[in-house]
Amino acid sequence: MAPPVNGTKSRTELNVADELGEQLVRFMRLLNRVKSQVSAQGPDGIERAAYGILFTLIHEGPQRTSRLADSLHSEISTISRQSSSLVQHGLIERQADPDDGRACLLAPTAEGLRVFEENRKQRNQWLAEVLADWPEEDRRTLNTLFGRLNSGIEAHAQHLADSSPASQAKGASA
Repeated sequence: MAPPVNGTKSRTELNVADELGEQLVRFMRLLNRVKSQVSAQGPDGIERAAYGILFTLIHEGPQRTSRLADSLHSEISTISRQSSSLVQHGLIERQADPDDGRACLLAPTAEGLRVFEENRKQRNQWLAEVLADWPEEDRRTLNTLFGRLNSGIEAHAQHLADSSPASQAKGASA
């Protein structure tokens, strides 16, 4: 069979994509259910959503609030409120921006790293229990395929943003 023209996908490809889409929706619903079963606040009184800030700072390094908001697809006011809570709990700190002394960067503290690792251990324990009856090869395959899926989503995320109606409207008015 000849490859589809102009990005059009075959019926088989679309059927597989539909099945994957259904499984991803199911996966997200299950994750949301699990998250709601765990209280909205962690054991230290911090909103669970604020841990996204801590995760980002640990993995991507110190950042300005505006960059965090972009990275986490959130409003600056939400990031400011959540980061203030993290600062009050000693999990992150404000540092002078070496490139612009008027601005500050948010960075994890040693306590933030400790709390992050504790949460990570709890998550890993839960996932290990979920996958306990899976053969090791299946667990490794899942990790490989999930990594490929995430990489593909990251690679195509800009394409989606560029083809959105809002993006096209901006381009037409330029």
